[in-house]
Amino acid sequence: METALFTLAGTIVGGLITYFLQHQRFKHELKILQQEHKTEFIAESTVKHFLNHKSYTDRSFQTLKKHLGGFDDDELRKILVRAGAIRTYRDDGSEWWRLLSRMDEFIEKKQAGR
Repeated sequence: METALFTLAGTIVGGLITYFLQHQRFKHELKILQQEHKTEFIAESTVKHFLNHKSYTDRSFQTLKKHLGGFDDDELRKILVRAGAIRTYRDDGSEWWRLLSRMDEFIEKKQAGR
């Protein structure tokens, strides 16, 4: 009986140590990946900042492009999609983007006649 308890205790302690080591390793690898792709992470954060503005649910592609220089059009569109944005076109043919998470807000504003 005593042997079984010691074995169980050893297994639990060993499992906890393994879990914490793997957790630390995962956090370290994530930091390394973020450093390697820092530009894309920062660009994605900037896109979210612009698309989360309380007054505007939509932003034109031209406005986003103006403030996020250094990316060609397709790269910027990929960043927008990674940030959770969707593209729409206005009647004049201009390209606009909004966060999918703000669709309800957009619909409410549209129904209110703004």
